[in-house]
Amino acid sequence: MRVTPLDKLRVPLGGQEIELQQVDHEAGGMSLLRTRIREGKRFTVFEIDPQTAEAWGRALLRWAGEQER
Repeated sequence: MRVTPLDKLRVPLGGQEIELQQVDHEAGGMSLLRTRIREGKRFTVFEIDPQTAEAWGRALLRWAGEQER
């Protein structure tokens, strides 16, 4: 398995660390987006397909665009 770092963010309120990585398996197939969220000593890790990543990204952008700056 090959893991490629894509981005790393820190949430200002709460201090969580968010890491985005691309995961490619040796046998081939679809690349997945791994999201790792660290909250203190606890980790939440999940991997999603490109279609889900696109839908989630659109939802995040829509929400952010509706907020006052």
